[in-house]
Amino acid sequence: MMPRPLPLLIAAGLLFAGVAHAGQSAHVHADKAWIRVLPAGLPAGGYVTLHNTGDTAVALTGASSARYAHVMLHQSTTEGGMGRMSMIDQLAIPAHGSVALAPGGYHLMLMQATKAVNAGETVPVTLDFADGSHLPVDFLARPANAVDAGDAAPAGMDPAMPMGHGSAMPHGH
Repeated sequence: MMPRPLPLLIAAGLLFAGVAHAGQSAHVHADKAWIRVLPAGLPAGGYVTLHNTGDTAVALTGASSARYAHVMLHQSTTEGGMGRMSMIDQLAIPAHGSVALAPGGYHLMLMQATKAVNAGETVPVTLDFADGSHLPVDFLARPANAVDAGDAAPAGMDPAMPMGHGSAMPHGH
C-alpha cells in the first residue's frame, strides 16, 4: 500500500495560498522616501515615489508609524492662488506605473510624534493597501528646508514654511 501524499498536498496548498494572497504590496516598490521634519511639534510631511510592477492598478489607502499618533493621506492643491490641503481616502498607483508623493501634491501627513524626530534619523512607516496588504518603508528624516529627497530650500523661501501647505495650520478631522 502506497502512503497518501496528504502532507505534501497540504504543504502545496499552503504555498499556493501564500502566493495567491501576497497582495498588492508585493508589486509596489518604494523609492526616495523622506520626511520633512518641522519645528515645535508641527505635522511632518512624508514623501515617496511608489512604483507598481504589477499588471493591475493598486490603491494606497493609508499608512501608520509607531513614531506618530496619526498618519494620513493628503493632497495639496492650488485654486485661485490659494493653497488647500485635503485628506483623501486612497491613491491609485497604475499598473506598470508610478506615483510620486511630493511637496505640493500628494503626501503623507504625520501628526503628533510620539517622541522628537531629528533630521538624519530613519523613521519606519507602514503603507497600507486596499486589499489589506502592507509595505514597510524606511523614511529618512530631513530638515524643514528640504524640498526634495536631496535638495535644500530654494532662494527666498522661508525654510520654516512647508512648500505646498500654505501655512502650518492644524488640520481638524
